[in-house]
Amino acid sequence: MKNFKKILVALSGGVDSAAAAAILKKQGFDVVSVHFLLCGNTWKLSFQVRKIARKLEIPLEIVDARKEFKKRVIDYFSAAHKNGLTPNPCVVCNKEMKFRLLFDLLKKYKADYVATGHYALIKVRPFPSPTFRRGIPQGRTLCEAKDKAKDQSYFLYRLNQKDLAKIIFPLGNYKKSDVKKITKEMKIPVPEKEESQDICFLLGENINSYLRKRTKLKPGNIVNEKGDIIGKHSGLSLYTLGQRKGIKIGGTEPYFVLAKNPQKNELVITNDPEKLLTKRFHVGRVNWIKPGIKFPLRAKVQIRYHAPKVSAIIRKMRNGKLEARCEKYLRAITPGQSAVFYKNGEVLGGGVIVKNYEV
Repeated sequence: MKNFKKILVALSGGVDSAAAAAILKKQGFDVVSVHFLLCGNTWKLSFQVRKIARKLEIPLEIVDARKEFKKRVIDYFSAAHKNGLTPNPCVVCNKEMKFRLLFDLLKKYKADYVATGHYALIKVRPFPSPTFRRGIPQGRTLCEAKDKAKDQSYFLYRLNQKDLAKIIFPLGNYKKSDVKKITKEMKIPVPEKEESQDICFLLGENINSYLRKRTKLKPGNIVNEKGDIIGKHSGLSLYTLGQRKGIKIGGTEPYFVLAKNPQKNELVITNDPEKLLTKRFHVGRVNWIKPGIKFPLRAKVQIRYHAPKVSAIIRKMRNGKLEARCEKYLRAITPGQSAVFYKNGEVLGGGVIVKNYEV
């Protein structure tokens, strides 16, 4: 075994990835870095990343991945909205862009691992004999980070055992306050401004404003639960389940988006907020990180980032999709979003919400 393993770190220009690279270098790893140009002010951001790499005294390569990012993430985002869904571009970006590009560069740099500034943990546990995977001496489990407020394991459920065997998350055992302290003490030139929780390619723009400029919106009817036409909408992409503001049909009662019907181009609304509460929903495009899952599965499910995890029983359906039955009612379970399954802090897997029920 080599004394110093080489690690390829993705530098974004922010505090987290800079701290991740600094921690790994301090631990004695041979660190090289890469920055992916995805969107936005690429000149300003690449200049920031270069300053970080110089301070850390690590090699840096800048890769222009804007065309690929548009194809795999932005086009997916637009197509999902067009089909009446509420997409989760960060989930797609992590698997289809960041880690795919990192793994592509792994051989070029003859690196042993890739690393990012994600707040998550990878633990190594041996698999029992029936689920032992050839070529993987030990099983990897993806777990929540120590800092629960910053935990990003929800966005990483599409990774697999082969991926986890080559990934390191240096920030998994750190609090965000510790990470900021590290960069400050080492005088790493990172921005001090508050972090944005917005989708990166929106560049601070409102989602509806972005969609109005870049997608073809088709106005249609707003209907109640009986199918009666009570107004007009500006395009289904501009609405999401549970939404109250912006429906604009007049009257004194508050109305909520109950469903979207892309086939009829109708927006279904209700004035009964309890109609948004459901216990059951279907999940498709499922990826399991933990092998050997048996059904029915008792686990906790999270239906959107930072949403509380709720106990549920998950069953496999004949069509290959999953049905989740939750112990508690959840509000506005939204097709297109991800449902991620957890057990004792471990990410078992997840998938895309495809249908919900009124129960």
